Amino acid sequence: MKNQLLFALAGLFTIISCRQAESPDTGTREVRDYTIDQFMNNENVFGSSFSADQNKVMVTSNRSGIFNAYTVPVTGGDLTALTGSDSASIYGISYFPEDDRILFQMDNNGDEVWQLYVLDPGGKVTALTDQPGARAQFYEWADDRKSFFIGWSKRDPRFMDVYEVSTATLAPELRYEMASGDNFGGISPDKRTMAIARPINTSDDELYLYDFKQKQLRKISEKQASHKPSHFSPDNRYFYYLTDAEGEYNALVRYDLAGGERTTAAAEDWDIMYASLSKTGKYQVLGINADGKTVVRVTEAATGKAVAFPDFGQGDITGVNISDNEQQVAFYVGSSALPGDLYVYNFETGENRKLTNTLNPEIAPDDLVEAEVVRFPSFDGKDIPGIYYKPHQAGSQNKAGALVWVHGGPGGQSRQTYNPLIQYLVNHGYVVLAINNRGSSGYGKTFFHLDDQQHGEGDLRDCIAAKDWMATQPYIDSTQIGIIGGSYGGFMVMRAMTHAPEAFAVGVDIYGVTNWVRTLRSIPPWWESFKTALYQEMGDPGTADSVRLRGISPLFHADQVQHPVMVLQGGQDPRVLKVESDEMVEAMRANGVPVEYVQFEDEGHGFVKKENQIEADRKILEFLDKYLRKTGLKG
Repeated sequence: MKNQLLFALAGLFTIISCRQAESPDTGTREVRDYTIDQFMNNENVFGSSFSADQNKVMVTSNRSGIFNAYTVPVTGGDLTALTGSDSASIYGISYFPEDDRILFQMDNNGDEVWQLYVLDPGGKVTALTDQPGARAQFYEWADDRKSFFIGWSKRDPRFMDVYEVSTATLAPELRYEMASGDNFGGISPDKRTMAIARPINTSDDELYLYDFKQKQLRKISEKQASHKPSHFSPDNRYFYYLTDAEGEYNALVRYDLAGGERTTAAAEDWDIMYASLSKTGKYQVLGINADGKTVVRVTEAATGKAVAFPDFGQGDITGVNISDNEQQVAFYVGSSALPGDLYVYNFETGENRKLTNTLNPEIAPDDLVEAEVVRFPSFDGKDIPGIYYKPHQAGSQNKAGALVWVHGGPGGQSRQTYNPLIQYLVNHGYVVLAINNRGSSGYGKTFFHLDDQQHGEGDLRDCIAAKDWMATQPYIDSTQIGIIGGSYGGFMVMRAMTHAPEAFAVGVDIYGVTNWVRTLRSIPPWWESFKTALYQEMGDPGTADSVRLRGISPLFHADQVQHPVMVLQGGQDPRVLKVESDEMVEAMRANGVPVEYVQFEDEGHGFVKKENQIEADRKILEFLDKYLRKTGLKG
């Protein structure tokens, strides 16, 4: 589906005392308030890589206040730090398959100019990519595990050329020069064939296969549709990809490399988000986006028979990673009310171990709120989905303030996963409806394309319809409904405050686009492969499209803002430049409306340092309590 230009901020955090719910309404009850510090003592852990002996798993965690790489035994135990950065975040990528070296990446405080490094067991760090201004990205291990493939913009900042790095020498060797917006899609086990995806708009791609032996590039996609490379079969006979060429949703297709025949390998009534095979092809894993929730299916690839797998009820299973020896699988289980925890399951013994406990033990799980999926009619009668959080203490005698939460994108999706900021706001008495307005992914390609070249129009009316629906709920104060969002969602916030100024009582803009002409002209060079496609959806600022882009840009309509606004911005943000937020704030203040501006000079497009997340969350809640919920819930 749509490549996402911008991304909504996920999380930040929470409080203690006790709130007595006085409402006699059925279903309401008292909950404890949690401090920001208590919420921030939840641990954010993600990623998994098995060590060469399969006895340890490397993860990335923010337990120190900043992200670093850690390792944990598969039999259980505490996390042990592998890196100890106290400034820039470090993200673990992988153990080396045949020794205890690790591969990790880091940038400069959110500037997204990633560099790759190797750490050996003795603590020596080797920079694999160190050319100033050049960006690097890990792609995958070679099947023989003697080398790995990376993308590196060393030759041209616009293009991520493909390099192969030997585990013996750690010297990157150029394998393929990218051009024409090409994106890496995987290399076959015999290293003869490489898949390439070429975007033609923000949802559709052309799919190519490059033969290294013949030095030939051939197009294999037939229709204009979404084509996402997935993987090659271990025997080098087939290439698998995801496409919506034959329907509304992405299906898994198998392509015969010799004969060119195509076979639908798997199809669902929702998008298949990803598919993978274990190293020898014994197991197949499918991830399905079912109404904003991930459904994982693990089968024996040869027979299609479902593999016995632990039952986690309503838990959301993510990050599935099968070990090279195909005996174990690592994965995360969380929900909209609980942060994800790492598990390792042994296929042979059936033993399942929980390796982390990410929820702060001071927080009672029952005090958090499990989201539900709701749908409401918009202005044209179309049903709009959303992920809905209702505070336990809210009732008709104890009415709550409310927020329409808008995800990033364009083309993102609010999902049924844990979001610390949402839980923090709900814990403090705010109803939150995370809308999946028209143009969101996950609901079919027709719904996805409804906002093309109409951004800030029908999708804004969906947000207003969400507000109107919330206003009819007996436990919501209809005069206390605001709007909040990050990145593209931040644009939607400011679009609402400037073009529907009476609709929402407050707006919280988290690094949102406010000047589309500047944003589209200042796209970082490493987005070159996506720029043309993005221009097709949003408009080209160098053409007559600039008139429409200026028309939807909130900056040029700041005099229309009538209600309080908060803006949060990172100083290193390469996607939404800080100057955009500076100018928007200045223009609104000239209009005489209350504006609060929170800036973090050491953050980018997303706040990752705990101390900054704490400050951001605290200020958001204080702003909402001051300007939206002027009286607050009783208790």
